[in-house]
Amino acid sequence: MEKTKSYIQLIVCDAGPVIHLDELACLNLLENFSQVIIPSTVWDEIEKHRPQALPFCQSIAQKVNPKHTLSPELNAIVQLFSLHAGEIQALNIAQEVKADMLLTDDTAARLAAGSMRIAVHGTLGILLRAMRLHQKTPLEVVEILKSIPEKSSLHIKKSLLQNIIDQVDVRL
Repeated sequence: MEKTKSYIQLIVCDAGPVIHLDELACLNLLENFSQVIIPSTVWDEIEKHRPQALPFCQSIAQKVNPKHTLSPELNAIVQLFSLHAGEIQALNIAQEVKADMLLTDDTAARLAAGSMRIAVHGTLGILLRAMRLHQKTPLEVVEILKSIPEKSSLHIKKSLLQNIIDQVDVRL
């Protein structure tokens, strides 16, 4: 099946974007992906840190365990980057299922995914995608972005967040 620029078929999630999108009341933005996979270790992280997100996760996502041990490539990457168990499992599953995208907000996991040629986005990418797909207006996205420091545990430099807000604000 051919992929389009606006519709990603299969994503694998790390805990960060699920937690942060739920904190921002935007977890529903994952509904238009055809398949959402949450590795079991990541599921456990969400259950520990944001249990209120689980009912929604159960309705849109599939909890999955990896079928294989780490590939030699991933094993080498794990040694290079300081990845946590959830990130390792997410990368392993993304590689196994040939995911269209990995969702993570962790810098090391993003670098690891890039070196494995796995497309990667995070919470901010999902918010901006929602604007492109007309799920949210630019004004709604600006308001959500402005609320991140108060409503979300997402760690982002104030200057970077302001730069993104300014770029979206230009579209208003």
